[in-house]
Formats: sequence, structure tokens, C-alpha cells
Amino acid sequence: MYDFAIDTSDKAAMYDELAKALEALVTGEKDGIANMANASALIWETLPDLNWAGFYRNVGGELVLGPFQGRAACIRIPFGKGVCGMAAQTGEVQRVADVHAFSGHIACDSASNSELVVPLVKDGELIGVLDLDSPKPDRFDEDDEAGCVRLAEVLVGAF
Repeated sequence: MYDFAIDTSDKAAMYDELAKALEALVTGEKDGIANMANASALIWETLPDLNWAGFYRNVGGELVLGPFQGRAACIRIPFGKGVCGMAAQTGEVQRVADVHAFSGHIACDSASNSELVVPLVKDGELIGVLDLDSPKPDRFDEDDEAGCVRLAEVLVGAF
């Protein structure tokens, strides 16, 4: 049984503890879907002001919905479409302060106003993306980006 009570008052410390907790969850487990499921639950329970936390997997050059926490979501996203598709196509983190101003945004949940998407890459191959949505405009900053990149590294290291 895991009980991760992570203090969110200090963002740097929070991401450090979150990475350690994720590492504890995924160490020794090679099943990517199981690890994504635990990661999305851990992120959902820890990070404030989210309305969606989860993963899209690269299946045959298309993003397919993976484990997540939040409301029902889009099932398939083509590379290059929306924030997730752009992260998949470019291999670069997408941090969007206002998704409604993002050209080609896919509104899976009309409550989302900002988004952070981190590509999951192992040995040069895209496994999928970590996707975080918030109803709060400009929710994600450089510290969130760095923290989520670290979480992605921990997760990919378990594959």
C-alpha cells in the first residue's frame, strides 16, 4: 500500500518528492500501461488546479488515449493536431498558457484553459505524451515544465 502525502507549498520540493514517489511506484515494473496508470493517479492526487492528467500512447504513428484521471477524453489524436499532436510531431514540450489561442487546439474538455504536454521518448522513439490540462489560464510555468520533464524521464526509464 502506498500513501504519498506530498506537500505542495514548495514547488521545487513538491516535484522532487513527486519524482521519488513515481520512481518508487515504477521501479521493477516493465508494463508501460500499468506505470502510466499509477503515474496519472499520482500526478492527479498531487498537482493542484488540474482537470485532466494522463497519457496518450504512440500507436502506429497516431496518439491513442492511455491511462488518465479526469473527464472522458478524445480517443485518437493525429500527430501535428492540437497541443498533444504538436508535442508528438516536434518532440518538444508544449506549454500553452491559453489553449483557446493555440492554432488547431482540440477541445476534448471545454473546461480546459491551459495545457502542458511532455513527449515520452526512449532510444529516440516516441512512446507517447504526458498531458496535463487545467481550468486555470496560464497554470503551468517553467518549474512545472522542468518537474514534468523529470517525471517523464523517470517513467520512460522504467520501460
